Amino acid sequence: MIIEIGHYALVLALATAIILSVLPAVGARRKDAALMALAPVGTLTLFGLVALSFCVLTWAYAVSDFSVRNVWENSHSLMPLVYKLSGVWGNHEGSMLLWLLILTLFSAMVAIFGRNLPDTLRANVLSVQAWISSAFLMFILLTSNPFIRLDPAPAEGQDLNPVLQDPGLAIHPPLLYLGYVGFSVCFSFAIAALMEGRIDAAWARWVRPWTLAAWTFLTSGIAMGSYWAYYELGWGGWWFWDPVENASFMPWLAGTALLHSALVMEKREALKIWTVLLAIMTFSLSLLGTFLVRSGVLTSVHAFATDPTRGIFILTILTIFVGGAFALFAWRAPNLKSGGLFAPISREGALVLNNLILTVSAATVLIGTLYPLVLETLTGEKISVGAPFFNLTFGLLMIPLLMAVPFGPLLAWKRGDLLGALQRLYVAAGLALVAGFALFYLESGGPVMAALGLGLGFFLMFGALTDLFYRAGFAKAAPSIAFARLKGLPRSAFGAALAHFGLGVTVLGIVAVTTFQSETVVEMKQGQTAQAGGYALVFDGMREAIGPNFTEERGHFTISRGGIAVADVWSSKRIYTARRMPTTEAGILTFGFSQLYVSLGDPMADGGIVVRIWWKPWILCIWGGALIMTFGGLVSLSDRRLRVGAPRRQAKPARAAMEPAE
Repeated sequence: MIIEIGHYALVLALATAIILSVLPAVGARRKDAALMALAPVGTLTLFGLVALSFCVLTWAYAVSDFSVRNVWENSHSLMPLVYKLSGVWGNHEGSMLLWLLILTLFSAMVAIFGRNLPDTLRANVLSVQAWISSAFLMFILLTSNPFIRLDPAPAEGQDLNPVLQDPGLAIHPPLLYLGYVGFSVCFSFAIAALMEGRIDAAWARWVRPWTLAAWTFLTSGIAMGSYWAYYELGWGGWWFWDPVENASFMPWLAGTALLHSALVMEKREALKIWTVLLAIMTFSLSLLGTFLVRSGVLTSVHAFATDPTRGIFILTILTIFVGGAFALFAWRAPNLKSGGLFAPISREGALVLNNLILTVSAATVLIGTLYPLVLETLTGEKISVGAPFFNLTFGLLMIPLLMAVPFGPLLAWKRGDLLGALQRLYVAAGLALVAGFALFYLESGGPVMAALGLGLGFFLMFGALTDLFYRAGFAKAAPSIAFARLKGLPRSAFGAALAHFGLGVTVLGIVAVTTFQSETVVEMKQGQTAQAGGYALVFDGMREAIGPNFTEERGHFTISRGGIAVADVWSSKRIYTARRMPTTEAGILTFGFSQLYVSLGDPMADGGIVVRIWWKPWILCIWGGALIMTFGGLVSLSDRRLRVGAPRRQAKPARAAMEPAE
């Protein structure tokens, strides 16, 4: 009976979402306060119903109720509880229910924290959110119902995909979805503004916290997914330009552009039309990513769907929302005031450059991701667009952007002084070059351009500190006064500096590990030694072990340096009992920011085993920088100006708000 409650809750949620899709929007058009008042109450009800349904499915996994087909296909009674719970979203049906839960959660947050919004704007935003919820509720109920029963109930489940039985998968999908789905609020604000025909600085102030929250979650979600793939798949890489990876990276690029564009709009009332377009594009890329992963067009550990009906349904949703949004934009945009003017050399100009490069980069990744799929559809020919294409095109686009990042905060609004910014940054640039070449020398050299890449990472870091240095007035005021000013700076200033600093740390890690890493592939027998990164690894032999739902062969290695043992590490190959599926569990040792990575290969006929050993210098900077960027986003979100938002105002009739384009 409990399972049926979860199913019926989804049915009631669909009815609620359909009502919310219509009545508040009609009320906003007619200025009917009673109909508009339905929006927040109905939204909270919708969230409660979806949350109830999700809790029921989670309970079914926790108690191993194999009468539910979804639980039977993706769980096992011997699985640890944490993997039973993460198994809720380790499959297509459950992951879509999580997607819907987060969507309604963001809608509920708008209903709760959007009380300072104009009644008409809030009603329209919540109605648009309900349109999206209705579409995905129909998708789940018609094609991806997680509550289908089995009769008779099997005695045991088929187990979760072993690759997904990892703590990282308990964290990665929720974080990623919080980013993906969070951009739906920005999309809804854009559509609501186009419906009303009014876009101004207050709109940007309202939309910026939601953009920042989604960007922060998506940053941490991508970083968590990258680290999970690095240590779990046993391949030693941190990014592969896989289409599923690209599906999450494209909204991040567009969302980063949107975040900076909204800042220009809020401060200077410029880039209004462009900001609205970016809000539409960012969520459109999120929907595209959902289509790629859930339609079955891709084969990946992330891609669960195999039923073409699901792909057609999601493609229909994508077409309706993206096509409808761009049609509305094309209709309304010519009648909207485009915003203020500014000089090319200004903070606005720097942010426009940021937007231009980020959107072109997103388009490049989009083309490289979709071209093989389109070509196969049209001609049947299968090709792959791999890392060389993306590294060349994306890398060349990123270099000028990264060089420009430290200049933006040091330029004045409307009209800036490039020479003055150069004078403020020459110390940071000099220190960055020295640090880059010093690290290049310590790591025993490599391509000379790598030293400049390391210097670029340090330049981003020192440039972020330079921004805070001059904001606080250390160059002119006494230290005590400057420290008092530093303490009084808005939290958004610290958040931006942390984000830019974290970006520099990530760039440093990428350049260092790409340039200085080493790989050794060797057949080893017990007692033999291999060298990697200045360390000696002695193979001590294999041992058998038994886990809760797997058996494994574990290889033990003693790590020494200069003849002195400093650590040991286990690397293993597992066989999961239910699915008879093998996995590789890499042994990883951390030395500062660097790692020694040991992965077992196939056993040999003579009793040896193939061992792959990587030395990964400075690799933790890649994910450490992402964590710093995430923390910077959270610091900015805590800024009181973002939490308070723009003052409440009453919306005027849409026709009166329309202004001729400049």
